[in-house]
Amino acid sequence: MRPINVRLASRTRGHAFVVMLAYRIVRELANRWNTFNLAVQEGLDELASVCAMEVSVGGKASANKIPQLRPSVQQLLDAASVRLPDVLPCKGIKVASRKKLQENRLTR
Repeated sequence: MRPINVRLASRTRGHAFVVMLAYRIVRELANRWNTFNLAVQEGLDELASVCAMEVSVGGKASANKIPQLRPSVQQLLDAASVRLPDVLPCKGIKVASRKKLQENRLTR
């Protein structure tokens, strides 16, 4: 745990709690994934490929569906005893980047 500049004791305790919780999660994943011969970061990078498709009916978004996972991703989730839901509720919230694209970009 590296030093962090906080002034209140409660924030220091909160920071220590989050760091120790992250440490426990990494250790638990390392124990569960030790048969796959990969580092925890490599497993997390593999899990980052999981995405959701927006399913719309009649032009309105109704749900987000997780497509069939690659076998390597499914093995990691099974080893961690994690089951993803088939369908996620859709709230209709659009996420956009704060970075503005140039209006006059060169097109090829």
